[in-house]
Amino acid sequence: MKILFCTALLLANAVYSMAQQQTSERDSSYANGYYVKRLQYFKTLPVQKKAIVFIGNSITEVGQWQDVTGVEKVVNRGISGDNSFGVFYRLDDVLVHQPRKIFLAIGVNDIKRGTPIDVIAKNYERIILKVKKNSPKTQLYLQSVLPVTESMLASIYDNIRNPKIIALNGLMKDLAIKHKLPYVDLYNNVFKDENGQLIRSLTTDGLHLQPEGYVLWAAYLKNQNLL
Repeated sequence: MKILFCTALLLANAVYSMAQQQTSERDSSYANGYYVKRLQYFKTLPVQKKAIVFIGNSITEVGQWQDVTGVEKVVNRGISGDNSFGVFYRLDDVLVHQPRKIFLAIGVNDIKRGTPIDVIAKNYERIILKVKKNSPKTQLYLQSVLPVTESMLASIYDNIRNPKIIALNGLMKDLAIKHKLPYVDLYNNVFKDENGQLIRSLTTDGLHLQPEGYVLWAAYLKNQNLL
């Protein structure tokens, strides 16, 4: 009886572990009502061929990219709450317009949901390969995940810590080297303070940016001749 109980316990643990792995490998939590509405909204907008696209989550969505960059043909494809799975899923709708450049900024919501960083990195690579295949003339820029001000974060962001972000950014940089793509290190060159945290004056809640944060972001892109 004891042997049967132990066997059943081991089997249950194995099933649970497999379920957890499948969840992290196939996270569909991005596909909420707001995500669907944003996709529907994007489909109503006029096509802008050869535009510059900023794609990502709420941090991208809030950015007034045309204002801060001074570039006329700029398209905002940010969706609050989105993750790397969601970006990969909706990428076809972006690539059909053959954008001149794509600035990708995604990953922090994956960390929030407990997705392992190696799974997030796999999604980065899936995104890279899809862009290269479906829109080979598009220049893709891999932008680092921004630091957070850990002391300001609400409890819903308990999973988000700078060491995880640093590790993920390292994998992203490796992929940039592997695929010969520009890696845009916003973490270290724009937003990090002396303690490795997001500069407190630039954030509303430890994660999201004040308007002046986007001015600095765009200025860095321009100074690096990326726009």
